[in-house]
Parts: sequence; structure tokens; C-alpha cells
Amino acid sequence: MGTDFQMRTRSAIERYSGALVELSHSIHAEPELAFAEHRSAAKVANLLAGEGFEVERGVADLETAFTATYGSGDLVLGLCAEYDALPEVGHACGHNVIAAASTGAALALRDVADELGLTVRVIGTPAEEVGGGKVLMLERGVFDDVSLSMMVHPAPYEAIAAASLAITDVEVRYTGKPSHAAAAPHLGVNAADAITVAQVAIGLARQHLEPGQMVSGIVTKGGTVPNVVPASTTAMFDLRAEDLESLTRLEERINRCFEAGALATGCTHEVVKISPVYAELTPDPWLADAYRRAAAELGRTALSPEQERGRRIGSTDMGNVTRALPAIHPTIAIDCGDAVNHQIEFATACASASADRAVLDGALALAWTTISVARDDAQRDRLVGGAA
Repeated sequence: MGTDFQMRTRSAIERYSGALVELSHSIHAEPELAFAEHRSAAKVANLLAGEGFEVERGVADLETAFTATYGSGDLVLGLCAEYDALPEVGHACGHNVIAAASTGAALALRDVADELGLTVRVIGTPAEEVGGGKVLMLERGVFDDVSLSMMVHPAPYEAIAAASLAITDVEVRYTGKPSHAAAAPHLGVNAADAITVAQVAIGLARQHLEPGQMVSGIVTKGGTVPNVVPASTTAMFDLRAEDLESLTRLEERINRCFEAGALATGCTHEVVKISPVYAELTPDPWLADAYRRAAAELGRTALSPEQERGRRIGSTDMGNVTRALPAIHPTIAIDCGDAVNHQIEFATACASASADRAVLDGALALAWTTISVARDDAQRDRLVGGAA
């Protein structure tokens, strides 16, 4: 892998360890939601700007997106930094760890970029939890010249090439007619009943969904007061499937459930997509193998490829990146007890000593994976040629 390069990048991570842990904790302490991550994006961008990276803010017409670039080599590395949080539970998906690890990898590679023919770019990607920041940035050209892309995500377990589920987020809106719920209920058209019918239809449909298809949802508006027949209601649903093709079939089926609610009650309805569609992860096999070797050298024990095939890691807009260019999205284990992502206990674990170690190990594993690519002529030709 290039022992000298490994040693130099390890030294860089050790040198910046305090700043990287501080960055992770600072983002964790001030959680911000999708497209509103102004402080978090600035913390990452400002640190990189102070270390000689050329920072462009507000890229792709997104206020909280940025790029930070160093070097001019033909092999362009895109390190994705996520930093959005979740409502109520904060950084229960550990995006503070992601942002700090990508920043650390960039700083470690900066000093060897010229020798390896690298352009190192941190891509600040907002709104992963909802909103599809990476999808929008892909569509608007931010990844056009990127040869390969990587990031590392905290989780209860270490997985290198685990699959994710494709997802679409939709909102269904029913419109009925208000009336007095006691004096003249027969004159009302109950939009809450429409949601109930749709939920029952979805519940019955679950028995017959294809393997890997999932539906989850919440009612976001169910009425105002109980003595008025609800005339306007809304609900949000996540539809997931093993791949985009299966997701399309699922969406058609669930749309019929929404239609059933309207038909049964006499309401009108509309279905609105609230995020871009997220594709399933398709990690690059060579990059995944290189990362697996790097993680093992750091003493981390990952699931075997056979074990990974039986797991799904939710959904991510990084899936769209992996379908557009060679990329990986490994997970890195932190000590979180019985907690899993999106639980408050996991949020607490993402500012622990174990999470701090994940920041530093993750940064180094990403850096060593990049070194492997840069020093392999065949892979370099493949990646540079694909981005040209």
C-alpha cells in the first residue's frame, strides 16, 4: 500500500486528532435539520479553508452545500461530508462523525496529494435524512469531474459493502368538507376517514409485498378539533424497496391504497414527493476490498461479505452517487450498547470516546484506500478514464 504514505497520513491524523474530535463534538452539540445546517457546514468549511483548501460555498444553489479542494491531480477524490441531524433526537445517525472523518481524510491526504497525483475534494452534502442533497448536487454537476467518492458512516457494526434500500418519501393530502360533527355530520366529507382507509389498505397490502419492500408512515395533520368534521388531512410515508425497479412497483401499489381512501370517502387527494428518490447502494467492489484491507490494518473487524449480504443499512442518497461513479459507503462500529441509528441513545454514543476513535480510524481508512487506488496503475486508469 505504500508504507511511507501510510506513515505520513497516520502522522497527519495524529497531528489533527484534537481538531477533528472537537469538530465532531461541536457539530453534535448544535444539531441542525436538512438545508438549515448553516453552523455545521461553516465549521467544516472554515477548518479546511484555514488549512489551505480552496472553499466554494453555496454550490449547486444550496446554501449549506460547499466544496473544499486541494491539489490538481487527475485522480479526483470526492469525500462526502454529511452534517444534518434529525428532529428531536439530534445526531442520532452520527453525521457529526461522518463530517469529521471526511475532513480528517482530506487533511491527511493533503500533504501527499501532489506526489500521488491527487485532487482532494471535500463535498459538503446537506439534507441526507430528507431532501436528497447529494441527488441535487449530482444533477447540478458537482460530481461531474469526480473520479471516485467515499464516506464512512457510524453504526452498531462494521460493514464494508452492505446494501441499502431505495426509498421515496411522499405526502398524501386529502381534501373533504367541514361540518358540525354532531349537528350535521351527514353534510361533511371526512378527510381523516380517507387516511384511515388508506392506512388499512396499506396494512392489508403488507402481507403481499415483495421481499425487501417496506412502508412506514405518520399522520402529520389529522384535523383541528373533534366537533368539526376534518376537511383537510395529510400523512407522510416512506416507501422502500431493494432497488429502484421494485420501488416503482411498490409506489404504484401504495398509490392505489391512497386512491381507495379518496374513493371510499368522497374526498379529493394528491400525492406529492417531498424528496428526490434515493437509489440503492451499489458499492464499487475494488474500492470496497481496498477499504476492507485498510480497516483490518487498523485492527477493526468487519462483517464478512456473506454476513453483509443479509443486512440492509436503511436508505441513503449516497446510493445515487454509487450509481453515477465508483464509490463506497462503509459503516464503522461505535460502542452503543443495544442502541441503533435514529435512537436517542445512539445520539449520545456519537459523542463518546468510541465515536472519537471512529472519526480518526475512519479518516485513516479512507486515506489509505485512496493511497491504494492512486498507486495502482490499472485502477487509476479505470477511475480517471471514467471521470473524463
